[in-house]
Amino acid sequence: MNAIELKRELHSFIDQEDDKTVEMLYQMVQSYRIQKRKDKMIAEGEEDIKNGRLYSLKEAKEIMDKWETK
Repeated sequence: MNAIELKRELHSFIDQEDDKTVEMLYQMVQSYRIQKRKDKMIAEGEEDIKNGRLYSLKEAKEIMDKWETK
């Protein structure tokens, strides 16, 4: 089954389910998306370490301070 067919079937499935099931499915998808994002960040961090792209604690704090002012 290709992606378009899967999306159609999922839409149909969601339309037929009760609110509790839809909420549960939504939470599962959200959890998956958040974990996927975290996994990507971890992989990027590991790659930075492997390639020697490191920051001191002071430098890291300065970077984070800039995030808070944006």
